[in-house]
Amino acid sequence: MGRSIRTAAAAVWLALLLTVPAFAAGPDGLVPVGRTVGLELETDGIYIVGFSEEDGGSPAQSAGLRVGDRIRAVNGVPLNDAERLRTLVAEANGEAVVLDVDRAGRAVQVAVRPVDQNGQLCLGLRVRDRIAGLGTVTFYDPETGLFGALGHGVSGGGEQPMQIRGGQAAETCVSGIRRGEAGTPGTLLGSVSGGTVLGRVEQNTERGLFGHAAGEALAGPTVPLADREEVTAGPAEIWCGVDGGAVVRYEVEIEAVRLDTEQCRDLRIVVTDPRLLDQTGGIVQGMSGSPILQNGKLVGAVTHVLVRDPTRGYGILIGHMLEAADQAAFAA
Repeated sequence: MGRSIRTAAAAVWLALLLTVPAFAAGPDGLVPVGRTVGLELETDGIYIVGFSEEDGGSPAQSAGLRVGDRIRAVNGVPLNDAERLRTLVAEANGEAVVLDVDRAGRAVQVAVRPVDQNGQLCLGLRVRDRIAGLGTVTFYDPETGLFGALGHGVSGGGEQPMQIRGGQAAETCVSGIRRGEAGTPGTLLGSVSGGTVLGRVEQNTERGLFGHAAGEALAGPTVPLADREEVTAGPAEIWCGVDGGAVVRYEVEIEAVRLDTEQCRDLRIVVTDPRLLDQTGGIVQGMSGSPILQNGKLVGAVTHVLVRDPTRGYGILIGHMLEAADQAAFAA
């Protein structure tokens, strides 16, 4: 049974008025994709996602480590997987180990002495070296092969998107739907791995995942892009693959156009299509990245669902996704 990439909050990742600069020059048109895919990301370093509650507590937590910290090295030895961390701790023979940690961009060193838990020396950490789930591809650029997905970043428990070494987007089939209800976000269910690889993921940013497609795997007809000034409150549609994976157009209403300081909630939307309401109850996890179109132009992508009302959610403007893609390419 598949999982959906999620962040628990008042509004869940899927899913302030500012002066807006004009979008940078970009492509004349993009392919709105709307395909549900299995996403597998490999982290750069390993992320702390929790602490052990075994007898004696967690020495790592007592030493000052925090959820969201990224461990880059142990006693100066770089690491990228949890198994290597266990090996290095065991090799220390009970002596304190020094962890090189990245904490929201700040380098920190923390010394932790492992404790014996059930016959094994442990730091009392729960860590993650990869993350997987379902999401939706927003767009594909046939000129460059670039694709964008999710419309928001994937977090490891901290405030910043996870730093990744790479990853992939693979073909999947939606095998089931857990309907959304007030107070409980719904989710798409399906296999994350095993499908044909559609492209490689190269960047995890606050405004989406970006990478390059495998050949023409995401090819299709292009549509023009909507400028910020063209996007208005009124009827629109989202493209998503909740019905076994086949991409279907569903009616929504853009209730408001605004700019969020995080630039992932520029649009407030409500699902009006009775077919989607019947299938999912509204916006569910796994639909994050579903392209939003209005008047035949690509407007943006779905990013959040409101926990208290799953028929409503938020979206990001396509210009903000493209700006993030440009910045990620420059940083690389």
